[in-house]
This record gives sequence, structure tokens and C-alpha cells, in this order.
Amino acid sequence: MFTIGDFARHGRVSVRMLRHYDATGLLRPAHVDPATGYRYYTAAQLARLNRVIALKDLGFTLQQVRAILDEKVTIGELRAMLRLRRADLEAAITAAAARLAQVEARLRSIESEGQMPSNDVVLKSLPSVRVAELTAVAPDFDTVGPVIQPLYEELSRRLEAAGLSPSGPAVACYEDAPDGGILIHAGVEVSAPLGENDGLRIVDLPPVEQAATVMHRGSMETVLPTVQTLGRWIDANGYRSVGYPREINLECPDNHDEWVTELQEPVNKV
Repeated sequence: MFTIGDFARHGRVSVRMLRHYDATGLLRPAHVDPATGYRYYTAAQLARLNRVIALKDLGFTLQQVRAILDEKVTIGELRAMLRLRRADLEAAITAAAARLAQVEARLRSIESEGQMPSNDVVLKSLPSVRVAELTAVAPDFDTVGPVIQPLYEELSRRLEAAGLSPSGPAVACYEDAPDGGILIHAGVEVSAPLGENDGLRIVDLPPVEQAATVMHRGSMETVLPTVQTLGRWIDANGYRSVGYPREINLECPDNHDEWVTELQEPVNKV
């Protein structure tokens, strides 16, 4: 048997933690000396300790850990639970990273307030574009990223299944959803007949007589300063926005920081 100190060293935990686990019934000593009160543990108890620490580090409360272990889950069941919990944590990390990028973009917009736009804004007309698209609704612009990325993954799968290849860049469009939120159109240019099949729509985006356009370089999570630069230019030059901008993904390497996207916002002269 191990003393509590020796068991703590082998388990890479503190003596204080072991005492707390004993008090809560999560991990009782194998033996307690009735005369001295000293706690003793066996090597076999390291298995339960490992499970306790793994589950606790994955975010389960001690009450949840005890319930899980007392049900005597199998190794396979425990591994499946850990995988699910790991997926939840990875999703939370991804969401937190995206939110951090949005905060940084908002700070850059604040820092640029009062400065003349440095991006080159170009006025031009936009021709009609034929795209294959899928649609979904995001509650707001903060949640567009997590919605649109799976849309494009599914769009790619359906295009391949339909035997279609993109004939041009990806084109993202937005509009107000009827019941609130943002209706996302995730599309890619194709050469195919108009129609709809299993949710995949082939449509023509209408031409735009006049659009203010600007290039954004970097991840779309950092697009806010570019969007606001475009807005300030529109206002300063006597134009009025008449719709959400289209996003034309001109260059989309694996490194999102190297993306090149053209924002095309329909405008009218005031």
C-alpha cells in the first residue's frame, strides 16, 4: 500500500486534493489506520484516480464524475464520453478564437476612427452571375462564420455528387430573413442550367448598376474594419447603400490570413 503522500506523487495530484476526494466519497482510501487516522491507497486505485482527473479536466463537475464512475462505465463508454466532451471543448475554443478575432477587428475600427480610408474604393457595375447555392439563417452577423463554413462544405459535397465544377469564385450574399436574423446565400459560380435539386439551387444573381467595391485581405473574421471603411467612403462621397454587400472570394488558400475577398456594395447617388 501507499501512504497518501506516496499515492499523491504517483498520481501527480496534491495530498489536499486526495483528502477532498475522500471527504466527498469520490475516492476513498483502501485503508485508514484506526489509531492514527493515516490514509493508505493501493496501486489499483490509480485507475479510478486517472478517470477522476480526466473527467474533471474535461469540465465535468465532481458530482457528475462520481455518478459516471459509480455506474461502472466500460473503457469503451468512457472513451466515447471523453471524445464527445473533447469535441465540445474544441468547438468552444474555436468559437472563443472567432470572438477574439471579432473583438480585435472592432478595436482596429475604433483606432481608425477619424482617419481617411486608406483602401482603394472603386465604383463599378456588376454583371449577372450564375451560382449554385445553399442557404441558411444566422441569428446575427456575429454567428455568420459558424453557419456559412458548414454551408460551403456541404455545397462542395453536393456539387461533386452532381458532377458540377466551379467556373469561378465563391460568392456569399446576405439579406434580412423574414422571421429575423440574416439569410445567408453561400454560392459558387457554375456553368449549369437553372433549377433546384435536393436543396441545391442554380440561380442568377441580378446585375447591379452601380456598386462601391473594396478589397479585403485576411480572414473574414477580421473584415469589420474594411466594411466600415467602405461605409465611410459611401457616406463621404454622397452615395447611399441599397443592400448588403456581396463577398467575392478571389483567393482562398488554406491560411485564412492570406484570403483576398472583394466586397461589392450596391449604391445609389443621394
